[in-house]
Amino acid sequence: MVSLIPSSDTVMQILKRTGAFREGHFVYPSGKHSPNYFQMPLAFRYYDTARVLDALSAEQIYWAEKETNGKRMFRQYVNQGEVNPCIIVDDIIRSGHAIEETAALVKELGATIIGCGAIVRFTSGPDHLDDIPINSLVEFDAHLYDSGEACTDCNKNAAIEYVRF
Repeated sequence: MVSLIPSSDTVMQILKRTGAFREGHFVYPSGKHSPNYFQMPLAFRYYDTARVLDALSAEQIYWAEKETNGKRMFRQYVNQGEVNPCIIVDDIIRSGHAIEETAALVKELGATIIGCGAIVRFTSGPDHLDDIPINSLVEFDAHLYDSGEACTDCNKNAAIEYVRF
C-alpha cells in the first residue's frame, strides 16, 4: 500500500541527510541552549525532499513571516474574504508563537482554521491551537536549557553557534 504521509523515521532521515537536523551547541534568540537545531530550508532546497515533506496539495498557499518591525505579515497581498477555510502549517513548532501569530492573521481575514500541522513539533511546544490539535510528522524531545549555567555543553566549554530563528 502506498503511504502518502512519511513516517517519523523517514522524515528524520531526510532532515539528517540534507543537513536540516544539526547537532552541536546552539543558542536560540530566546537565550535557551540546545544540542540540536533544525534549519528546515536546507531540506526544502531539493525537489525530491520538498515533495515528500509537503504532503498537502493545497488549492492556495500563503506564507506569513516576521517583518523587520517584528510584526508577522503575509508575504503576498491577501484581500479579506479571499481566504478559504484553511490549514495552518509551519515547518517547526518550538514555542508556538509563530503559529499563534499566523492564526491571528488568518482570523483577521475572516477565514476558518480547520487544521494545524508542522513537519517537526518540539514536545515542549503546544499540541493544540485553541481547540484544534497540531499534527506533526515528527515529535522531537528537544533538550533545552534555560541558561548557560544549566547547559551541559557550556560546562564542557563547547564552541557556541548562535542561531537567528
